[in-house]
Amino acid sequence: METGSPPSAGAERAAEPLWTGLPSGLLRMRRLLLVIWLGLLTLAAGLLPGLLAGPAWAAFALAPLALAIWGWVMLERNWRSWRYAERADDLLISRGVLWRQVTVVPYGRMQLVEVTSGPVERRFGLASVQLHTAAAASDATIPGLDPAEAERLRDRLTQLGQARSAGL
Repeated sequence: METGSPPSAGAERAAEPLWTGLPSGLLRMRRLLLVIWLGLLTLAAGLLPGLLAGPAWAAFALAPLALAIWGWVMLERNWRSWRYAERADDLLISRGVLWRQVTVVPYGRMQLVEVTSGPVERRFGLASVQLHTAAAASDATIPGLDPAEAERLRDRLTQLGQARSAGL
């Protein structure tokens, strides 16, 4: 006979981390880049063979066009797979469609937290948070955040990292 009672469903849900997804601006930015690059490739693949070898050869434009359509769908699936959760002692970053990857970064192991934003990201009002730890393989990035959220996350992670590493 067991002693104690089994945990309730509410207690199990409380222990589960609260996941935060990425803003839709990242998806819009990636889709725009896809359309620009594959649109140019589609034009080149259709115009050059069509003008040089005849109209039938313009069908080569269908390959990059099909790739653009496939990429449009895959970008959304990839965007939906990214999420992060702040827990009491660590940060979780989850990503991946076919191969799911969950990275756990303990606050006490963080050495540097960077907020970066390239020219295209700035145009879309986005920033990325990159976490550096002692092990080079464990560096983690959260892309496409709102700059205010990226700065809040940087400040919070830095504060928690300093508090947790004080005993080392």
